[in-house]
Amino acid sequence: MLRSVEDHLQRKLEFEYPPKRIVSLCPAITETLYALGLDSEIVGRTRYCIFPKSKVEQAMIVGGTKDIKMESIKSLNPDLIIAEKEENTKEIVELLEHNFPVFVAEVRSITESYKMIKDMGVLTNHENAAQCLIDSIKKEFMTLPKITGKKAAYVIWRNPYMVVGSNTYINSILEEMGFQNPFAISSQRYPSITKEEFQESQLDYIFLATEPFHFKEKHKQEFLEFLPDVVPIIVDGEMFWYGAKMKEAANYFQEKMTSECC
Repeated sequence: MLRSVEDHLQRKLEFEYPPKRIVSLCPAITETLYALGLDSEIVGRTRYCIFPKSKVEQAMIVGGTKDIKMESIKSLNPDLIIAEKEENTKEIVELLEHNFPVFVAEVRSITESYKMIKDMGVLTNHENAAQCLIDSIKKEFMTLPKITGKKAAYVIWRNPYMVVGSNTYINSILEEMGFQNPFAISSQRYPSITKEEFQESQLDYIFLATEPFHFKEKHKQEFLEFLPDVVPIIVDGEMFWYGAKMKEAANYFQEKMTSECC
């Protein structure tokens, strides 16, 4: 049965419902689809789609999030391809939609993550599982630490330094925990920041993420040299993925922030 829908970018697409052969090009969404019970339907993924570790090996790797292997995808003959606006390029989507239906999700906040989960359920005829996952995450998120009056920056890159700005899921998480992100006023979602701008921001904490740049303990000293009064904290970047990872992340945030930010 063919079904017509609009994706998160108001693009119209038509696909065979429910899809039996799905290719997911976004790691967080791939993990979410498995959480909904779509083990048999997921036939393709990117090399960055590594969760859940016990299940992803059964799906073919079709390249990366920015460098797909078109021939691999064609060999899978998917009923539906799921992409994400930030993770995948417009050029990739336009290339794929010549041959296959492509649903593009967009997740920039906690609320939009819930919408994505719900829509994945609607697309795949797993609506009950999607609602159960949403309810479970919301319950876990009630335990998030509440830290008020503290300024924090989330650093994702080195040389140049890049931080998380506004209109991003990660900033939404920071705000949910009560942190003030001084770089959320930037017009850019991931602005480049100088040492002087860090110094002027009057930070209390600086979160150094393990992805996409893999900050390690040794990098703390680098920041302490020009931010001696700021507490540098290494954070697991994977815990800032949206979707199914949120359920696991709630406990991580509770333990991490309670032990290192209080």
